[in-house]
Amino acid sequence: MDHTHAFIHPSAVIDDGAEIGQGSSVWHFSHIMGGASIGEACTLGQNVFVAAGVRIGDGCKVQNNVSIYEGVTIEDHVFCGPSAVFTNVRLPRCEFPQRGSEHYVPTLVRRGASIGANATVVCGVTLGLRSMVAAGAVVTKDVPAYALVAGTPARFMGWVSASGDRMDFQGGARFTDSVGHLYEQTGEMVVHRLDPPD
Repeated sequence: MDHTHAFIHPSAVIDDGAEIGQGSSVWHFSHIMGGASIGEACTLGQNVFVAAGVRIGDGCKVQNNVSIYEGVTIEDHVFCGPSAVFTNVRLPRCEFPQRGSEHYVPTLVRRGASIGANATVVCGVTLGLRSMVAAGAVVTKDVPAYALVAGTPARFMGWVSASGDRMDFQGGARFTDSVGHLYEQTGEMVVHRLDPPD
């Protein structure tokens, strides 16, 4: 596979059949398996592992020591903090191995989501559009769009805008963030952005 339009550190291992988009960077000691697809303008830090079948969109930043296993799909502009981990089997047992795509439970990370350092995303969940997972959290269920979750297991802590501002709807059902985006809360756990998305 031709990776001439991406930066690949000499210590990185890129298996045949891996796709890496233009302007992306893969740093020291990372391993990208064949069948993985990484979009344009992504940065994968030191010691990142990307398994076969993983899809990573454009403009993503994957920090050092992140493992992304088969079954995970990451949309555009997602941030994965240092040492974040994804799982892909619900009940792992060495004595009764569950190898192969038929055993892997899919996980979806929607556009613009952020995952903090040392967070764990248990397979089978969806991290909603521009949601935020705090450092060290363990995500065991779906996270709504624009929600902030923290803790073990991760619990809803509030709302964040696309730019990362904490949103307070206590004084009304609308909020304008620091870059001028307007949001509306229409239910206890539902937030909509009113202006056209970027």
